[in-house]
Amino acid sequence: MTQRLDIETFKTVVASTPLVSIDLIVRNNANQVLLGYRTNRPALGYWFVPGGRICKDETFNDAFQRLTHIELGEKIDIGQAEFIGPYQHLYQDNFSGTTFSTHYVVLGYQLSIDLELSELPQEQHNNYKWWDIEELLNCHQVHRNTKAYFSDSYK
Repeated sequence: MTQRLDIETFKTVVASTPLVSIDLIVRNNANQVLLGYRTNRPALGYWFVPGGRICKDETFNDAFQRLTHIELGEKIDIGQAEFIGPYQHLYQDNFSGTTFSTHYVVLGYQLSIDLELSELPQEQHNNYKWWDIEELLNCHQVHRNTKAYFSDSYK
């Protein structure tokens, strides 16, 4: 069973250590990528792939199932995805403001699934869109950490 830290303890953790997370590179049958418009920090106001932190004592598969349920609306087993590699995301702000930075060590996983955009959860993103790769690479509102999954020049 995963546990959430109280907000003050979590602030100390974010200010002091890297967080480990999973990002979901979701492709549909047209090979477009799912991005959501972020409603919270970090990456507030940018288009970004779904994903989230791995909690303490949570296995990769348990985290993957929890995150796909929260972010995509259905539990998906990690065995249905392809690991595409580790990434690092560095932000000048954090979930609570701008007084300290956020550092993520991200495990990128790619999966193919067709989803109905209107049925996706709204907790982390208030809008969703399927993007062609070329389109997202050329859009200034797509965060550079998302672009890194599709172009070596953004890593």
